[in-house]
Amino acid sequence: MSLIQDAARVREHAHAPYSGFKVGAAIRSVEGRVHLGCNVENVAYPEGTCAEAGAIAAMIAAGDKRIAEVAVIADCPAPVPPCGGCRQKLAEFAAGDVVVTMATTAGARLQMTVAALLPGAFDPGFMVNADKGAP
Repeated sequence: MSLIQDAARVREHAHAPYSGFKVGAAIRSVEGRVHLGCNVENVAYPEGTCAEAGAIAAMIAAGDKRIAEVAVIADCPAPVPPCGGCRQKLAEFAAGDVVVTMATTAGARLQMTVAALLPGAFDPGFMVNADKGAP
């Protein structure tokens, strides 16, 4: 099964009662395991969880630390890139050359690297008191 298919499958579990905008994400870690996430809305929109953030959390919970590939899918006219917060999260757990495939349920595709999605990402190395075990 492809990452897009995995993302489409988990998208069906998204909880988007307010916007109706369901998103699914699939991440392949450098270890080769696939981790899934879907968006979860609540009435306080900023407190919801993006699909990409959910997939990253699942990856970390499974013990993996680095992303090798990303796929995101939504039902919209054109591929939708991850939000700014998720771009930063991806940049912290993926090398700049990692490919992010953005897809629509109608079959449109757009591929960009993590670096192209977030040029000038905030580097955890800038944090003076950063955990020495951070990726």
